[in-house]
Amino acid sequence: MNLLRMFDRPQTRPAKFEDGRVGYAVGDIHGRADLLALMLERLEDRAEVDARAAGPPIVIFLGDYVDRGPESDKVIDLLLSGRPNGFERRFLRGNHEQIMQAFMTDPMSARAWVLQGGAETFLAYGVTPPAAMTANENEWQAAAEALRAAVPPTHVAFLDSLERYVTLGDYAFVHAGVDAGRSLEQQTDQDLYWVRERFLASKRPFSHRIVHGHTPVDKPYADERRIAVDTGAYASGTLTAARFEGEEVSFVSVTNRPNFRAG
Repeated sequence: MNLLRMFDRPQTRPAKFEDGRVGYAVGDIHGRADLLALMLERLEDRAEVDARAAGPPIVIFLGDYVDRGPESDKVIDLLLSGRPNGFERRFLRGNHEQIMQAFMTDPMSARAWVLQGGAETFLAYGVTPPAAMTANENEWQAAAEALRAAVPPTHVAFLDSLERYVTLGDYAFVHAGVDAGRSLEQQTDQDLYWVRERFLASKRPFSHRIVHGHTPVDKPYADERRIAVDTGAYASGTLTAARFEGEEVSFVSVTNRPNFRAG
Protein backbone atom coordinates (compact mmCIF):
# COMPACT_ATOMS: atom_id res chain seq x y z
CA MET A 1 0.00 0.00 0.00
CA ASN A 2 1.37 3.41 -0.94
CA LEU A 3 1.66 5.71 2.05
CA LEU A 4 0.32 9.21 1.54
CA ARG A 5 2.71 12.08 2.06
CA MET A 6 1.93 14.59 4.76
CA PHE A 7 0.89 17.25 2.23
CA ASP A 8 -1.31 14.97 0.10
CA ARG A 9 -4.30 15.26 2.45
CA PRO A 10 -4.74 18.92 3.43
CA GLN A 11 -7.31 19.83 6.04
CA THR A 12 -10.52 21.18 4.49
CA ARG A 13 -12.33 21.72 7.80
CA PRO A 14 -11.31 22.65 11.33
CA ALA A 15 -9.35 19.90 13.06
CA LYS A 16 -11.37 17.78 15.46
CA PHE A 17 -10.14 15.80 18.44
CA GLU A 18 -11.02 12.16 19.12
CA ASP A 19 -14.80 11.78 18.96
CA GLY A 20 -16.47 12.33 22.32
CA ARG A 21 -13.23 12.65 24.31
CA VAL A 22 -11.32 15.47 25.99
CA GLY A 23 -7.54 15.64 25.65
CA TYR A 24 -4.54 17.56 26.94
CA ALA A 25 -1.00 17.88 25.58
CA VAL A 26 1.67 18.89 28.12
CA GLY A 27 4.78 20.70 26.90
CA ASP A 28 8.44 20.16 27.76
CA ILE A 29 9.03 19.67 31.51
CA HIS A 30 12.85 19.55 31.62
CA GLY A 31 13.44 18.53 35.20
CA ARG A 32 10.85 20.86 36.75
CA ALA A 33 9.12 18.37 39.03
CA ASP A 34 7.55 21.25 40.94
CA LEU A 35 5.72 22.43 37.84
CA LEU A 36 4.72 18.91 36.82
CA ALA A 37 3.19 18.37 40.27
CA LEU A 38 1.15 21.55 39.86
CA MET A 39 0.00 20.50 36.38
CA LEU A 40 -1.03 17.05 37.62
CA GLU A 41 -3.09 18.67 40.37
CA ARG A 42 -4.71 21.01 37.83
CA LEU A 43 -5.61 18.12 35.54
CA GLU A 44 -6.91 15.97 38.39
CA ASP A 45 -9.19 18.82 39.43
CA ARG A 46 -10.71 18.55 35.93
CA ALA A 47 -10.83 14.74 35.62
CA GLU A 48 -14.49 14.27 36.55
CA VAL A 49 -15.63 17.34 34.63
CA ASP A 50 -13.75 16.22 31.52
CA ALA A 51 -14.91 12.59 31.62
CA ARG A 52 -17.30 11.73 28.78
CA ALA A 53 -19.43 8.73 27.87
CA ALA A 54 -16.82 7.83 25.23
CA GLY A 55 -14.09 7.57 27.85
CA PRO A 56 -11.92 9.39 30.38
CA PRO A 57 -9.83 12.39 29.35
CA ILE A 58 -6.51 11.68 27.64
CA VAL A 59 -3.21 13.39 28.42
CA ILE A 60 -0.24 13.26 26.05
CA PHE A 61 3.14 14.29 27.43
CA LEU A 62 5.22 15.64 24.52
CA GLY A 63 8.68 14.63 25.74
CA ASP A 64 11.80 16.29 27.18
CA TYR A 65 11.16 15.21 30.75
CA VAL A 66 14.87 15.28 31.64
CA ASP A 67 17.80 17.76 31.52
CA ARG A 68 18.27 21.46 32.24
CA GLY A 69 16.06 21.63 35.33
CA PRO A 70 17.18 20.23 38.71
CA GLU A 71 14.87 17.22 39.24
CA SER A 72 14.79 14.93 36.21
CA ASP A 73 14.61 11.85 38.46
CA LYS A 74 11.58 13.18 40.33
CA VAL A 75 9.85 14.08 37.06
CA ILE A 76 10.09 10.48 35.90
CA ASP A 77 8.92 9.26 39.33
CA LEU A 78 5.82 11.44 38.98
CA LEU A 79 5.17 10.23 35.44
CA LEU A 80 5.40 6.64 36.70
CA SER A 81 3.06 7.27 39.62
CA GLY A 82 -0.16 6.71 37.66
CA ARG A 83 -1.10 10.36 37.81
CA PRO A 84 -3.03 12.30 36.77
CA ASN A 85 -5.69 10.09 38.28
CA GLY A 86 -8.72 9.53 36.06
CA PHE A 87 -6.79 10.01 32.79
CA GLU A 88 -5.59 7.83 29.97
CA ARG A 89 -1.87 8.65 29.67
CA ARG A 90 0.46 8.65 26.65
CA PHE A 91 4.16 9.52 26.69
CA LEU A 92 6.27 10.69 23.74
CA ARG A 93 10.05 10.58 23.43
CA GLY A 94 11.87 13.90 23.13
CA ASN A 95 15.36 14.59 21.84
CA HIS A 96 16.67 14.82 25.40
CA GLU A 97 15.45 11.32 26.26
CA GLN A 98 16.91 10.07 22.99
CA ILE A 99 20.37 11.53 23.63
CA MET A 100 20.36 10.45 27.30
CA GLN A 101 19.73 6.88 26.19
CA ALA A 102 22.38 7.20 23.49
CA PHE A 103 24.90 8.41 26.07
CA MET A 104 24.28 5.48 28.38
CA THR A 105 24.84 3.12 25.43
CA ASP A 106 27.77 4.88 23.71
CA PRO A 107 29.02 7.89 25.68
CA MET A 108 31.71 8.92 23.21
CA SER A 109 29.23 9.42 20.37
CA ALA A 110 26.76 11.35 22.58
CA ARG A 111 29.09 13.21 24.92
CA ALA A 112 27.70 16.58 23.77
CA TRP A 113 24.66 15.70 25.91
CA VAL A 114 26.49 16.84 29.04
CA LEU A 115 26.56 20.39 27.66
CA GLN A 116 22.92 20.22 26.52
CA GLY A 117 21.41 19.85 29.99
CA GLY A 118 22.73 16.39 30.75
CA ALA A 119 24.97 17.62 33.57
CA GLU A 120 21.85 18.51 35.57
CA THR A 121 20.48 15.01 34.99
CA PHE A 122 23.73 13.46 36.24
CA LEU A 123 23.42 15.51 39.43
CA ALA A 124 19.74 14.62 39.83
CA TYR A 125 20.72 10.94 39.94
CA GLY A 126 23.56 11.62 42.38
CA VAL A 127 26.39 11.20 39.86
CA THR A 128 29.16 13.73 39.20
CA PRO A 129 29.18 14.63 35.49
CA PRO A 130 32.45 14.36 33.57
CA ALA A 131 34.40 17.49 32.70
CA ALA A 132 32.96 18.02 29.25
CA MET A 133 35.98 19.79 27.76
CA THR A 134 38.81 17.74 29.28
CA ALA A 135 37.55 14.21 30.07
CA ASN A 136 39.30 11.36 28.30
CA GLU A 137 37.62 8.26 26.88
CA ASN A 138 38.07 6.23 30.07
CA GLU A 139 36.44 9.00 32.09
CA TRP A 140 33.50 9.17 29.68
CA GLN A 141 33.03 5.42 29.88
CA ALA A 142 33.21 5.50 33.67
CA ALA A 143 30.64 8.29 33.80
CA ALA A 144 28.24 6.34 31.61
CA GLU A 145 28.71 3.25 33.77
CA ALA A 146 28.02 5.26 36.94
CA LEU A 147 24.90 6.77 35.42
CA ARG A 148 23.61 3.39 34.26
CA ALA A 149 24.05 2.11 37.80
CA ALA A 150 22.24 5.10 39.30
CA VAL A 151 19.18 5.22 37.01
CA PRO A 152 16.55 2.82 38.41
CA PRO A 153 15.39 -0.04 36.17
CA THR A 154 11.87 1.40 36.23
CA HIS A 155 13.21 4.64 34.74
CA VAL A 156 15.11 2.75 32.05
CA ALA A 157 11.95 0.80 31.18
CA PHE A 158 10.01 4.05 31.01
CA LEU A 159 12.54 5.60 28.62
CA ASP A 160 12.44 2.47 26.46
CA SER A 161 8.63 2.56 26.29
CA LEU A 162 8.25 6.12 24.97
CA GLU A 163 6.25 6.59 21.75
CA ARG A 164 7.45 8.37 18.61
CA TYR A 165 4.09 10.06 17.89
CA VAL A 166 0.39 9.75 18.69
CA THR A 167 -2.64 10.47 16.48
CA LEU A 168 -6.06 11.27 17.91
CA GLY A 169 -8.78 12.45 15.57
CA ASP A 170 -7.36 15.06 13.19
CA TYR A 171 -4.38 15.76 15.48
CA ALA A 172 -0.86 14.34 15.41
CA PHE A 173 1.17 14.79 18.59
CA VAL A 174 4.96 14.85 18.16
CA HIS A 175 7.88 16.19 20.14
CA ALA A 176 9.58 18.53 17.65
CA GLY A 177 7.82 18.49 14.29
CA VAL A 178 7.48 16.62 11.01
CA ASP A 179 8.71 16.56 7.43
CA ALA A 180 5.73 17.57 5.29
CA GLY A 181 7.06 15.43 2.45
CA ARG A 182 6.61 12.17 4.38
CA SER A 183 3.69 10.32 5.92
CA LEU A 184 3.63 10.00 9.69
CA GLU A 185 4.67 6.37 9.35
CA GLN A 186 7.74 7.45 7.36
CA GLN A 187 8.93 10.23 9.66
CA THR A 188 12.56 9.96 10.74
CA ASP A 189 13.67 10.23 14.35
CA GLN A 190 15.68 13.29 13.33
CA ASP A 191 12.50 15.12 12.32
CA LEU A 192 10.24 13.87 15.11
CA TYR A 193 12.76 14.67 17.86
CA TRP A 194 15.03 17.44 16.55
CA VAL A 195 13.60 19.46 13.64
CA ARG A 196 13.08 23.21 14.09
CA GLU A 197 13.26 25.82 11.35
CA ARG A 198 12.45 23.59 8.37
CA PHE A 199 9.23 22.51 10.09
CA LEU A 200 8.34 25.89 11.57
CA ALA A 201 8.93 27.75 8.30
CA SER A 202 7.12 25.23 6.10
CA LYS A 203 3.96 26.47 4.39
CA ARG A 204 2.80 23.07 3.16
CA PRO A 205 -0.48 21.81 4.63
CA PHE A 206 -0.21 18.71 6.80
CA SER A 207 -2.47 15.66 6.90
CA HIS A 208 -3.04 16.39 10.62
CA ARG A 209 -2.88 19.45 12.80
CA ILE A 210 0.50 19.06 14.48
CA VAL A 211 0.83 19.55 18.26
CA HIS A 212 4.44 19.90 19.39
CA GLY A 213 6.93 21.16 21.94
CA HIS A 214 10.73 21.36 21.54
CA THR A 215 11.00 24.99 20.38
CA PRO A 216 10.26 27.36 23.30
CA VAL A 217 7.72 30.14 22.84
CA ASP A 218 6.85 33.03 25.14
CA LYS A 219 3.21 31.97 25.07
CA PRO A 220 1.44 29.02 23.44
CA TYR A 221 0.92 29.38 19.70
CA ALA A 222 -1.86 28.01 17.48
CA ASP A 223 -2.80 28.27 13.83
CA GLU A 224 -4.69 25.91 11.54
CA ARG A 225 -1.52 23.84 10.86
CA ARG A 226 0.22 23.51 14.22
CA ILE A 227 0.05 24.18 17.96
CA ALA A 228 3.18 24.88 20.05
CA VAL A 229 3.09 24.42 23.83
CA ASP A 230 6.73 24.49 25.01
CA THR A 231 6.87 27.62 27.16
CA GLY A 232 10.43 26.96 28.39
CA ALA A 233 9.45 25.63 31.80
CA TYR A 234 12.97 25.10 33.13
CA ALA A 235 13.85 28.79 32.64
CA SER A 236 10.49 30.59 32.57
CA GLY A 237 8.87 28.80 35.50
CA THR A 238 5.74 28.22 33.40
CA LEU A 239 4.53 24.84 32.16
CA THR A 240 1.73 24.81 29.59
CA ALA A 241 -0.78 22.28 28.29
CA ALA A 242 -3.24 22.54 25.41
CA ARG A 243 -6.80 21.28 25.96
CA PHE A 244 -8.81 19.71 23.12
CA GLU A 245 -12.52 18.98 22.83
CA GLY A 246 -14.19 18.64 19.46
CA GLU A 247 -12.93 21.58 17.38
CA GLU A 248 -12.09 23.70 20.45
CA VAL A 249 -8.55 24.37 21.70
CA SER A 250 -7.64 26.25 24.86
CA PHE A 251 -4.57 26.44 27.11
CA VAL A 252 -3.79 25.74 30.75
CA SER A 253 -0.60 27.00 32.42
CA VAL A 254 0.94 26.60 35.86
CA THR A 255 3.68 28.86 37.20
CA ASN A 256 6.18 28.57 40.04
CA ARG A 257 8.93 31.07 39.36
CA PRO A 258 10.12 31.70 42.97
CA ASN A 259 11.29 28.08 43.37
CA PHE A 260 13.38 28.00 40.20
CA ARG A 261 17.02 27.25 40.90
CA ALA A 262 19.27 28.47 38.11
CA GLY A 263 22.28 26.37 37.24
